[in-house]
Order: sequence, then C-alpha cells, then structure tokens
Amino acid sequence: MSPAGDQVSTENSPGDRADGTGHDGAADSTVDTGVDPGAEPRAEPELPPAFADPAYAEAVVDLLGALAYGELTAFDRLAEDSTTAPTMADKAALAAMACAEFGHFSRLRDRLEQLGADPYDAMAPFRETFDRFHTNTKPKNWLESLIKAYVGDGLAGDFYREVAAYLDEQTRALILDVLDDSGHSAFAVDRVRTAIAEDPRVGGRLALWGRRLVGEAITQAQSVATERDALAALLAGGVDRPGMDLAAIGRMFARLTENHARRMAALGLSS
Repeated sequence: MSPAGDQVSTENSPGDRADGTGHDGAADSTVDTGVDPGAEPRAEPELPPAFADPAYAEAVVDLLGALAYGELTAFDRLAEDSTTAPTMADKAALAAMACAEFGHFSRLRDRLEQLGADPYDAMAPFRETFDRFHTNTKPKNWLESLIKAYVGDGLAGDFYREVAAYLDEQTRALILDVLDDSGHSAFAVDRVRTAIAEDPRVGGRLALWGRRLVGEAITQAQSVATERDALAALLAGGVDRPGMDLAAIGRMFARLTENHARRMAALGLSS
C-alpha cells in the first residue's frame, strides 16, 4: 500500500490550518467515444491564488513528487508481495491493491504536469530516502509484508494528511483522495488477526516488527519534511501563511505515534 493507511484521524488546532476497433481490427465508426467533436476543449481548473507565490508552488511540487514516488513504489511492492500470498484470493486482493496504487500515482503525475513540472524530476529527490526505507524494512514473509503495508504506510499517510492541512483546497483534496484507504486496511487486519488466532506465538515477533517499522517510518517522514528547502519553508509558514512552530511539529509527531498505537491495537499487537 501507499502512504494511505486507514485514515486514523489527526487533529490540528484552528490556527494550524490554511487554506475503438471492431472484432476484425478495423476501426468502428459507430463507437460512441463520449466526446462531442464540436465541443470546446475542457479547460483545466484555474490554479488557486496561492500558486502565485513561487516558493509555495515549488513546495507543492516537492510534496506531490514525494507522494507520487511513494505510490509508485507501493505499486511495485504490492505486486511483488502478491507472489508470496498463501491463496489465490489473497493474491488477487493484493493485485487489486497494486492497481489502485498505480491509479493514485497516475493522478499525481497528471497533476504535476498540470503544474508545469516534470513528474519524474519532481520524484527524483526522494528516491534515495524511499529506497533506503524499503531496504531497511524488507519483509521476510507474508505477514510482515501486510503489517508493513498497514502500519508503515499508514503512518506515512498520516504525515501527508497533516501537511495537507496547510495547502490550498485543490491540492489538499487531491492528497486526501489518493490517500483513501479503499478497504486495504480491513484486509490486512483480518489476515493478521486470523494468523495470530491460529498461532499466538507469531504475535510477539510481529509486534517487534511493528515497532521497528514505526521508527523507520518517522525517520523517513522527518527526511521528507526537512531535506527540501521549499517544503521545509512551507511547514514553517510565513508572515501571511500559517505554519508549524517547534511545538506544533512535536504535537504532530505525537499524533503520528498515537495513531500507530491504535493501528497496532487493531491488529491485536502491542505497540
């Protein structure tokens, strides 16, 4: 899964937020494409006023680039994890999740292009951070891969939701939409709890794995937030735009940790 998670709620104080062809291969002229040839091309939505600030626009490109690379790697990882699924039903479920993640990636890529950015250039600065996280948290088995998708990606999703509170409405809506859970969390919780019920001994090992994941995930979130100057400036805010001071950043990471504990409890594991 991507940085999606199960949308455990986060709370910010009011001051924290800102705003075809036929069967024979020949073209079929009777196919209804749904497009009126005489219609005017549909215009893209006008960018919010905040994009008049080059620093803000750069920060949004950074954030969408990070999220897009996260979704792309989630697709790749879920497709790989499906090869270790114990049943065909599980394999099909993970394949469907992988398809959903690629759909999210495509939407983010398209938005970056609308903003005049090269999506692959926007993703490039975050490749090392994400790849290091996945190298350090490579699951050894099916259950560990499910917990990583639920716990690790869930925490990342919480982080992006926190940051989205400081963005314009269009960008915030896109981020929240691509982070939509779509039932992925329920799948992971069901499979992990069933495994623990069948063999309680696996619970302790999986709890340790969950603790390791949260440490690595928080480190990754801190790297994403601070390694790019424009994104760090966005979080810090400015004269005409609210942001986070050190106390607010501390409260944010406290909420991320609390949400992690709730996810572990949902799995039947201690945090």
